Amino acid sequence: MSNNSNPNYFRLGVFVLAAIGVLIAVILIFGSGQLFKKSFMVETYIKQSVTGLDTGAAVRFRGVKIGQVTMIGLSGDIYEDDVPFQERRQYVVVRMQIVGETVNEDLIKEFVKNNLRAQVKSQGITGVNYIEFNFTPTANTYTPLPYEWKPKYPVIPSLPNQADQIIEGVQKLIDGMNQLNISGTQQKFDALLGNLNTLMAGDGKDNQGLVRSVKEMNVILERIAKVTDKDELNILMRELVGTMVALRQTVTSIQGDTHLTMENLKQTSEQLNEFSRIASQSPSSLIWGEPPQKITLPMNGTQGQAGAQK
Repeated sequence: MSNNSNPNYFRLGVFVLAAIGVLIAVILIFGSGQLFKKSFMVETYIKQSVTGLDTGAAVRFRGVKIGQVTMIGLSGDIYEDDVPFQERRQYVVVRMQIVGETVNEDLIKEFVKNNLRAQVKSQGITGVNYIEFNFTPTANTYTPLPYEWKPKYPVIPSLPNQADQIIEGVQKLIDGMNQLNISGTQQKFDALLGNLNTLMAGDGKDNQGLVRSVKEMNVILERIAKVTDKDELNILMRELVGTMVALRQTVTSIQGDTHLTMENLKQTSEQLNEFSRIASQSPSSLIWGEPPQKITLPMNGTQGQAGAQK
């Protein structure tokens, strides 16, 4: 009976070994060689709650998975076991395995100088959290958490998660509102309303108020409307036209008299020139010659006409 059972044990052993071999092959094929890739350990310290972040959670750089969380613990248990409990910082220590051939401690330090930060983020509406690495321009706004121990792995400073940042912003807004001087602002607002009322209604002294000024302006506009009535404008235009015609006639008369005066002055000038010529050529003729003709003075031609009649 034992001779018949020995071949069965042998077959069972071969089957188990073959199954183990197939399982190892499946792990190697579907694992894409992850077991043989070079990795590097880093850690970060978080002061807030990390609810929803578990061991095995993804570590991403700008959305691309580069590793996973390997351990989550408290700094009081890991680094501060010899520090009095009341003096412990009690940070959350998150250690991560980063897959990469060129990742090393010097490269991590260089990235941290360029504002590389770790932040806990939520993945969709499932509530599953993961660690996001990114270069943050506003990283200087948040001072890295201080510590006194020597870290086991390179440290990447953390940023508060998005929910904590929103809560912090709301808290700052509330604090700013609490610091406002509500009573002083109310007094200034009441004084402003009083000044506006005085401006509108006046103070009963020198300031008559805007309302009264508007009424007086309406009265003035009504008077202007009466003055600019159509009939009165027609009368004004006729008087203006008559004045322009009279002025034109006066200017024309002045121009005619001026022209006649200029002609008389021209004749007198010619006679004086002739007298000067005779005196220079023959001075004796002025004494022995016949008396010259009587010179008629130019008085718009009136005296000349009277002398001719005489």
